[in-house]
Amino acid sequence: MDEYEKIPLRERLVHAWNIFRNKDPSYYLGNGMSYLGSTMPSKTHLSIGAEKSIVTAVYTRIAVDVASLSFKHVITDEDDRFKDVVHSKLNRCLTVEANKDQTYRAFLEDVALSLVDEGYIAIVPTSTDEDPRVNDAFDVIAMRVARIKEWYPDHVRIEIYNDITGQKDEYTLPKKSCCIIENPFYPIMNEPNSVAQRLMRKIALLDSIDNRNGSDRLDLLIQVPYTIKSDMQRKLAAKRLEDMELMLRKSPLGIGYIDGSEKVIQLNRSVENQLVAQVTELTSTLLSQLGLTMEILNGTADANAMNNYYTRTIEPIASSISDEMTRKFLTPTAITQHKSIKFYRDPFKLMPISDVAEIADKFTRNAIMTSNEIRQKIGMRPSKDPNADVLSNKNISDSPDVQKYDVNGNPMNNDVGGDYQNGY
Repeated sequence: MDEYEKIPLRERLVHAWNIFRNKDPSYYLGNGMSYLGSTMPSKTHLSIGAEKSIVTAVYTRIAVDVASLSFKHVITDEDDRFKDVVHSKLNRCLTVEANKDQTYRAFLEDVALSLVDEGYIAIVPTSTDEDPRVNDAFDVIAMRVARIKEWYPDHVRIEIYNDITGQKDEYTLPKKSCCIIENPFYPIMNEPNSVAQRLMRKIALLDSIDNRNGSDRLDLLIQVPYTIKSDMQRKLAAKRLEDMELMLRKSPLGIGYIDGSEKVIQLNRSVENQLVAQVTELTSTLLSQLGLTMEILNGTADANAMNNYYTRTIEPIASSISDEMTRKFLTPTAITQHKSIKFYRDPFKLMPISDVAEIADKFTRNAIMTSNEIRQKIGMRPSKDPNADVLSNKNISDSPDVQKYDVNGNPMNNDVGGDYQNGY
């Protein structure tokens, strides 16, 4: 039971705050707005231009990898090393569910995808145990991603999905009560003349040319055997044009004829342009500036490339999220007590199975991890042997101060020179 659950229910209900309900005493409790289709109304949609290009693959890859990290509300020691997990409502949002529509992983993916697409986002605590507008100490019960619409000196105007009415509403909140996160790659991805924006514009131009070339337009000029200067001659040319359009429209195969004295000039010949080369160059530049390669996108990158990608690309974004959560959701007293929001990455995910045995042997032999911790990483059940939870080198005899246990969990005698000394 965490500290919040120890508070009596009546007191929790008195102090509880919800951004959607506390704005007006009379809120709607019906079924809410309905939406047809399979897309959730609260789902993040990319901005116009990003959803039809390779930028979508880049943004989605980054968002999924950020969501694969483990964000936790933890307490550390004096050297900023992990000590224990704080079992708070905030930690439940980061490890179980962030709101009634999103799991913690879907929420983190929403945060990262909105961040790289918008450049700035706000993480708003939609439900807390205390009103964050007047109290600095509060525990977050639910939170959502919001789009920032307007900026003020001490407030921001945000647009957020209202999970009670089913619509997106706007609210003005103090900056101290919500996390305002900036994309660390803003000059590369979100500036008007950044590489990503230029790439999206070039791809939009290329798509418009493809759509025009793929239409049923013929783009023809017909040279009639007389000059068109008078109104009568123009009417004759227009009548001839209508006859040809009708003839081609009625023909199942689109075949027609012209007079022997007439000539047809086709205009839709391919014109050489540099759009394809520019798109290719901008794509390569964007990937290199973000620390990405095509092997990372298609899943064939080796461990060294993935480590470089996580260090150069994922770590700055994850640090921006965790640092701002620590600054806004934790009080100065809690930070003084070495509490913070940290993220962790499982290094075993990038290792091939052939290297797992060697790494496991080195980690257990040097008393870095226990046998049960290794078994947990590879998806095996923990051993019931008490010695599997002991940090020791099982290949040599331990010093007398290392306590081992028998199969029944009873302490074993560590007398030097006995059977235990010989490894039995």
